[in-house]
Amino acid sequence: MASGKHARHERKLPTFYLMVTALIFIAFCLIAVWVFSSSPESSKTAAISGGSNVKIKERSSRDSQPFEDSTGDLQEDNEERMGASSSTDSGSVESTTSESISVKDDENKKTESLDKDDENSNDSKNNEKISTEEETGTGDEGQLQNEVADDEDKPQKEEDKQETVGKKQEAEERGKTEVSSRVELPTGGEQSEILIENKETTGDWSTQATESEKEKEIDNKVSFVNEKGNKNDKEQPIKEVNTSDKRLEEGEAIDQTSKDKGSQDDQSKSIEGQFEEGSSGSNGQSQWELCSGTDYIPCLDNMDAIQKLRSTKHYEHRERHCPKIAPTCLVPLPEGYHWPIPWPQSRKEVWYSNVPHPGLVSYKKDQNWVIKEGSKLVFPGGGTQFKHGALHYIEFIEKTVEAIAWGRHTRVVLDVGCGVASFGGYLFDKDVHTLSFAPKDEHEAQVQLALERGIPAISAVMGTQRLVFPSNVYDVVHCARCRVPWHIEGGKLLLELNRVLRPGGYFVWSATPVYWKDKEDVSTWKAMVALTAAMCWNLIARTVDQHTGVGVAIFQKPANNFCYERRKTNEPPLCEEVDKPDAAWYIEMTACLHKIPDKEGAHGNEWPEDWPQRLEAAPAWLNNAKGLYGKAAATDFRTDTEHWQRVVEKSYLKGLGIDWNRVRNVMDMKAAYGGFAAALATQQIWVMNVVPIEAPDTLPIIFDRGLFGIYHDWCESLSTYPRTYDLLHADHLFGKLKKRCSILFTVAEMDRILRPEGWVIFRDKVDVLNEIEVILKSLHWDIRLTYSQDKEGILAVQKTMWRPEATS
Repeated sequence: MASGKHARHERKLPTFYLMVTALIFIAFCLIAVWVFSSSPESSKTAAISGGSNVKIKERSSRDSQPFEDSTGDLQEDNEERMGASSSTDSGSVESTTSESISVKDDENKKTESLDKDDENSNDSKNNEKISTEEETGTGDEGQLQNEVADDEDKPQKEEDKQETVGKKQEAEERGKTEVSSRVELPTGGEQSEILIENKETTGDWSTQATESEKEKEIDNKVSFVNEKGNKNDKEQPIKEVNTSDKRLEEGEAIDQTSKDKGSQDDQSKSIEGQFEEGSSGSNGQSQWELCSGTDYIPCLDNMDAIQKLRSTKHYEHRERHCPKIAPTCLVPLPEGYHWPIPWPQSRKEVWYSNVPHPGLVSYKKDQNWVIKEGSKLVFPGGGTQFKHGALHYIEFIEKTVEAIAWGRHTRVVLDVGCGVASFGGYLFDKDVHTLSFAPKDEHEAQVQLALERGIPAISAVMGTQRLVFPSNVYDVVHCARCRVPWHIEGGKLLLELNRVLRPGGYFVWSATPVYWKDKEDVSTWKAMVALTAAMCWNLIARTVDQHTGVGVAIFQKPANNFCYERRKTNEPPLCEEVDKPDAAWYIEMTACLHKIPDKEGAHGNEWPEDWPQRLEAAPAWLNNAKGLYGKAAATDFRTDTEHWQRVVEKSYLKGLGIDWNRVRNVMDMKAAYGGFAAALATQQIWVMNVVPIEAPDTLPIIFDRGLFGIYHDWCESLSTYPRTYDLLHADHLFGKLKKRCSILFTVAEMDRILRPEGWVIFRDKVDVLNEIEVILKSLHWDIRLTYSQDKEGILAVQKTMWRPEATS
């Protein structure tokens, strides 16, 4: 019995050991599986096969990087520009948006390519369509291409190293990333659209240079025929005379001949050679010299040319007379210069040391223009016609003619002979943008005071040449006590205002002939009534403000040609059909009446939508014209508007380190459709939109959307005072410009008009930006940000207070 027991016990022992051994083996297997599943390679596999949620979590660890906007959103817009269709469910969009955060520098290419690898795997297993990451628009013209590198064979760990390696490679290979601690980089998605501006083509657009040259040829033929007394000009040899030759004869010395251009190029090459030798800027003292005065305007202060003028009867001496060789000197700062007082306080007072001109204080001391109080010039808001303040005067005008409707029907105003521009300054309260102009005359500094106050203004005169605006663009033209003899010489000056006034627009005239009864004023009023009636202007109001005793007359330009066709006499004569009403660059005024445009595709034949709707409404007259970027113009317009809204909101306002509270006066040096200015419309700033004469003439579009601007040739100096702009924006300006004149001069001109501590944002080809950067360093400007991708780049810089020492 006993032996039987022991036998059973011995049989159970092996079974027990086998069970323990099996349990231990299973435990080891589980541990091995756990270890394997926790390895980096296994994590990668899990991320690829586990869906987008895991991927988003991995990316979220980098969300703290300095990038605000969504690459996915921007690429969706790229596809919309190219007409590509994409179907994206809500889950895909959320995934794409999360995955596209924090792309920078050269990491764009690597990260986007790895994203595509992951998404391809996800698509094959989860049937997801993430079109905004996988599709890149090519379009009819090949615009907006988002090029991605092919990194399919690189291991996943490459992505983990990009945060440090990518930045190091960027610094070593390009030396282009210099970012202060308070500057955020723009996003990769936003940068992928740098190509948009660079792809600009002329399309169906003429240029101001072309239009003006055609107009000069017409004028020359007409002048020759008149001289010979023979209308059959086709059978007569045409005398080769053009406006530039005339200006040279009169001493204006515009750089138009190849000889002059050669001498300028030689000088530029010599100076630029100095920069190449000392590109670090350490020897900048020997490279730059000071100009002769703190308020130097090269094209208005060319005394050699002015002294050679044959006549100054028509204010020729106040018009532009640019030097043969563009100056590259630096304007010195006034003693005690301060950063300007910010808007809106600047409307009431400015630093006297910034504009140290006491002339207006004494000359206008009894007219409430400006007074000096301690270290400041104070503007009470009055003026010769504004006895109860400019705002009271503005509201009086609207009560007189309610259809003017400030800030709704009327948005863009031209103020002639502006004084210190209080009229335009207080129209900002009505959501109206007013461009004021006055000559640089014996009063000194009218325009400079206006700009120092933060009010738009340019130096110009009603002389012998057309104003630098297109035809039919201003909603209202205003003249308060401007002392312009409108009725003389066939009404030539008033006919020029008629050219720029929109059909159906208003001319508001507040001068002594309207309400004074002395002999001279009565005679002037009668002549004015006769002239305006002959021009088909309708006098809709003539009234006197009972509170101030100031009168105002309001005329309205016709909206069609019916009146012109019914006139008994052709005086003033209608302009010839071949006349170019938009030609405005060095074009002589003529005493003729331009007809209202009535052809399809002509601007000015209908009133824009009310403000603010007109800001984003494509003008109806664009029709099916080809736009700047290859699409229909209306489509280009809308896409350009959306593009700049993103760039401004997600990069410029947040990512460049600019203190926008200190920015008031802004200039877009190559404005295209005006999208940059439109994107800033909600800010407390104004933008001078410049359309270069060699660029497609889009300035009428800018006016139609409720903005304003001018034509200009950036191979010449601008008609404005030094230190008048807080920020300049130069979007692909220099690539074509450098073929016509020196980059050095244009940068020196930018230095002249930019305030110390002001900003410039350059966008251009990398090789162009490299040239510019060398010059800027010699000027001791601070390079705040450089960014490049696919040979395109951004350069954000800040001017300093540095000036070279005066030479004896």
